[in-house]
Amino acid sequence: MRKFLLSLAIAAAPGLSSAIEEPFYEIKRRIGEVEVRRYAPYVVAEVVINAPAEDAGGEAFPILAGYIFGKNKGLTKFAMTAPVTLAPEPTRLEMTSPVTQAAAPGGYRVQFVLPRDVTLALAPEPDDARVQLREVPASTVAVLRYSGFWTQANYDQHLAELETALRTAEVGWLGEPVLARYNPPFMPWFLRRNEIWLRLRQ
Repeated sequence: MRKFLLSLAIAAAPGLSSAIEEPFYEIKRRIGEVEVRRYAPYVVAEVVINAPAEDAGGEAFPILAGYIFGKNKGLTKFAMTAPVTLAPEPTRLEMTSPVTQAAAPGGYRVQFVLPRDVTLALAPEPDDARVQLREVPASTVAVLRYSGFWTQANYDQHLAELETALRTAEVGWLGEPVLARYNPPFMPWFLRRNEIWLRLRQ
């Protein structure tokens, strides 16, 4: 974890003096503290890590950072963007014998957003086979923004608040929640921008 935090701090340092690019979106409405955003399509580099949430980010960072810092077929380096997102992968079934299945943990999917001018067709192929490139389609998401430490308790509290607000407004969602982090770890906890996203039914 310490190595991850140090790496993230070093990587983020050059971008502190200017705004960091993030995917384009429009705010369609507000439900109390919740923003309903319409995101345009964007491209991500992603990796699935079979580890608990508290470890997945640290294990994913050097893999994804390697890609954006030039470990790809074009030796292309990309500017840091935001956010870094983390979402649980669904549990999958694996055959343990010809007649028996067992649940295997899905782990977590960690994504780095690529700059807006990068398309899936033009993005260089990763050198590391664990890194996958994908275009995230346009989507409408409900977002709750909060500050504070990156703890499970803080996340759980705000996820519950987001779900309660949507239920009260009779707004349905689908899929797993996404945790979006926008700041390096040396950012004071009270200035951090954290978000939880839930994709809304169309």
